[in-house]
Amino acid sequence: MSTAETHLPTCYRHPDRETGLSCSECGRPICTECMTPAAVGIRCPDHAGKPRGLSPRRVSAPRIVRRSSMGTEALVTKTLIGINVAIYLVTAAQGAGINAPGGQLFDKMLLYGPAVANGDWWRLITAAFLHASLLHIGFNMLALWWFGAPVEAYLGRARFIGVYLVSGLAGSAGALVLTPHAVTVGASGAIFGILGAMLILEWQATGKLGGNAMTLIVINLALSFAIANISIGGHVGGLIGGILCTLALAHWGRGSAAYGRLGALGIAGLVLVAAVSIAISYWQVRGLA
Repeated sequence: MSTAETHLPTCYRHPDRETGLSCSECGRPICTECMTPAAVGIRCPDHAGKPRGLSPRRVSAPRIVRRSSMGTEALVTKTLIGINVAIYLVTAAQGAGINAPGGQLFDKMLLYGPAVANGDWWRLITAAFLHASLLHIGFNMLALWWFGAPVEAYLGRARFIGVYLVSGLAGSAGALVLTPHAVTVGASGAIFGILGAMLILEWQATGKLGGNAMTLIVINLALSFAIANISIGGHVGGLIGGILCTLALAHWGRGSAAYGRLGALGIAGLVLVAAVSIAISYWQVRGLA
């Protein structure tokens, strides 16, 4: 494999910075410092009408890189959707049909406080890949695609999967805090974590918290309180986890969450949020077994 096929293009204004982002208007590669979110995608400073003092030079996006990356956009998001659907089909086959999953796999993966206290710690993450009905998985996978694909494009695959999984742990912790004796399943805690990541990314790009991400969060939290049998703790816990993870990737506000390699500090931040989530879960379920 040649190195030309594996290298990312560099920002046309910062040649030392590799990036997977490009302007939706001209196609030139841009880093997160140069990007401006727009309704139709992201724009470079020239097409956003906000030049930042550097004279642009015409650089074409490397065609080899573009060809080698075709079909790989939102790869992690697509893979997560595929895993969720595959597990749902297995549990539907083991259970009572396509709209009533169950069976051995479902019982081993669901979140239930006494089972966690008895040593089934894997349930803190496996429950995020289970769904209770066709409508449940349908809405969650649609939300995962809508919100996950653009966030993955901004964060990159490694950061995105880290935020998603740790948010799932945080969602389980929140569910156990409020309803330790209830059975909880679903990817919505991790999806709320993606919304939390969107909030921080939008804040870093625009300097405002009251934008589209906040609107989506408020609407979905309102639905969480309005609809019966929704894990409010799971949603709130996942949201908090996603916010903390993205702040950790941004070195707690001193850098950008969407640019640079996943270094030791970013990994340490994700591990810290995961460890706190597990600790909260342990504190909540101790003595329930």
